[in-house]
Amino acid sequence: MATDVNGVAAGTVSASKKASQIQPHWWRKTFAGAVLGFTLTFALIGIFAWAGPGGISAPDKVQFNMWMVTPVWMLIFSLVYLFRTGNRALIFMLAFNLLAYAILFIVRGESG
Repeated sequence: MATDVNGVAAGTVSASKKASQIQPHWWRKTFAGAVLGFTLTFALIGIFAWAGPGGISAPDKVQFNMWMVTPVWMLIFSLVYLFRTGNRALIFMLAFNLLAYAILFIVRGESG
């Protein structure tokens, strides 16, 4: 039987290498990107709306924020597939949501 330079038999993958590979948990990753990515997008756009230039009442800011939802959401949606597992994507996206909404409520409280 042939072995590679690390002494592993040809055709086998070591356990540590297999564990570090990105797993194709498509349904969980898609759910994390679609649902949690959408809510994260609203939090990020809300933070920009309240704390960005001119504050919440800046002219034309509503239109800009409206048009920024889709690109930000699609960016988050596409990056969610880089997580190793679907569970990890769900956990991190939930944590990002909690952090973003906490920041949003703090910013709204200081501005209002």
